[in-house]
Amino acid sequence: MTDVLTVRETPISLQHPDRLYIDGSWVAPAGASTLEVIDATTEESFYRIAETTPQDMDAAIAAARHAFDHSPWPFLEPRERAEYLRKLAAGLRARSEEAATFWTRQTGPTFRMAVGSISRVPNLFEYYADLAETYPWETLDTPEFAAFGAVVNEPVGVVGAIVPWNTPLSLAAYKIAPALLAGCTIVLKAPPEAPGELYILAEIAHEIGLPAGVLNVVNGHRTVSEQLVRDPRVDKIAFTGSSAVGRQIAATAGGRLARYTLELGGKSAAVLLDDYDLSAAAASISQQECSLNGQVCMSLTRVIVSKHRHDEFVDALASTFGSVKVGDPFDPETQLGPLALAKQQQSVLGYIQQGIADGARLVTGGKRPAHLDRGYFVEPTVFGNVDNRSTIAQEELFGPVISVIPAENEEHAIELANDTQYGLNNAVFTNDNDRAYQVARRLRSGTVGHNGFKTDTRMGFGGFKQSGVGREGGIQGVAPYLESKTVLLDGTPTRFQ
Repeated sequence: MTDVLTVRETPISLQHPDRLYIDGSWVAPAGASTLEVIDATTEESFYRIAETTPQDMDAAIAAARHAFDHSPWPFLEPRERAEYLRKLAAGLRARSEEAATFWTRQTGPTFRMAVGSISRVPNLFEYYADLAETYPWETLDTPEFAAFGAVVNEPVGVVGAIVPWNTPLSLAAYKIAPALLAGCTIVLKAPPEAPGELYILAEIAHEIGLPAGVLNVVNGHRTVSEQLVRDPRVDKIAFTGSSAVGRQIAATAGGRLARYTLELGGKSAAVLLDDYDLSAAAASISQQECSLNGQVCMSLTRVIVSKHRHDEFVDALASTFGSVKVGDPFDPETQLGPLALAKQQQSVLGYIQQGIADGARLVTGGKRPAHLDRGYFVEPTVFGNVDNRSTIAQEELFGPVISVIPAENEEHAIELANDTQYGLNNAVFTNDNDRAYQVARRLRSGTVGHNGFKTDTRMGFGGFKQSGVGREGGIQGVAPYLESKTVLLDGTPTRFQ
């Protein structure tokens, strides 16, 4: 494991923090303003990058539009585009620890977790590269009124990809990899709070000779994001972020009939059936809540347990989660690092106070750790006797806070789990595989795990209700970047003979 002091003393390695990646070149921005990126642990300035202006965003969109309409990129064979995905994978693999350093300093995950997570991102690009040979790009049919018929899948066009600060590289990869495979061109809007890993991705794209305009990487706040969503030259928006912003994007994109996929917020439930060991459940839930310090949309932040087991479980959870070591994320002993931003820390602390005011029992945590006078830290926090209709049980907190909710019985537990505007992820804890499957089928969410937080993005992920529209990952993740076309001919083309 890299030494804490060594990492903190290592200068940033971005080649062009003063520029934007547009049309295959690192170009100077139209304005002089910059964005300051803060180290979440020290609260000190990490680095600055040039801020994208509306003029810069216009140039990026124009570059992507021109590359789609006037370059060979959309018409290459999928296996030809797949070679670029493999090169991107190799470049990311070579710079994975560097990208993990950016992620840890910007957003706060433990360095161990960041290295492990980012090391899997190249696999995603390779997965989609492999799909080039097996995806049904062309399907023959027997038409009623023609000699030859085929349904062909073609790229949807220019994609505007917008990702948040919590896991920017992996979330971008789930958009970029299938979009590139499909033949789309992309404007990637990096989060202003955590752009470093995506600038590394742009550097790799440049080094491997990805054709000009195919991938453009910019940054910025709400103004340029809205510009990207509104622009009629952009055929599809791929967004990950809050449900509130997702609703605005859906309204804007729907107004011009643009395509969109939305991976939004969650308030996921862990349903504990009466046959499952409470200590094992507490250990599993505590461990998963340490992932990215609770800043995960799929996190199991509502635990629903029979009321006659409630107090015992709360004690077990408070013991495991409350003993988690909080500290510098580069320290190998640390289990929980800081939140990403000062405003996020204040938001989570505010929700904790709201939970107390609403009558929930604060069992452990609830404050900034006394031994840490710098950094956006929040203690691992457990509430008991939480009303499922209360604020902390219904709103996404995005921090290390777990609410335990008592249920009358199994039927009531399922009802409580589904009583939310969200439907991203859930879990059922039981030793009975049949009961697990039966309960899983009744939980209204895009993913349901068994005996813990589980997700397999090669099988696709996304949400019900206000947790999103569409799916990312797996073979399902290609379809949103394609349009199907029916071709009817009087004779059979040579390639199909």
